[in-house]
Amino acid sequence: MLLYWAAVFFVIAIVAGLFGFSGVEHGAVDISKTLFFVFVVLFLLALISGVFFVGGPVVA
Repeated sequence: MLLYWAAVFFVIAIVAGLFGFSGVEHGAVDISKTLFFVFVVLFLLALISGVFFVGGPVVA
């Protein structure tokens, strides 16, 4: 879902840049970059936790 929003804000930034709205463009680019990097970090955490905890959760 975060990657979707990063793509949406990227498209908004492209369209705003084409029409010359530089303030909107810079804001959308910043939001897009932030969401993309949050997505990458969460993906890497999920990947690492899946590697180290293959057996699933321990039920007491």
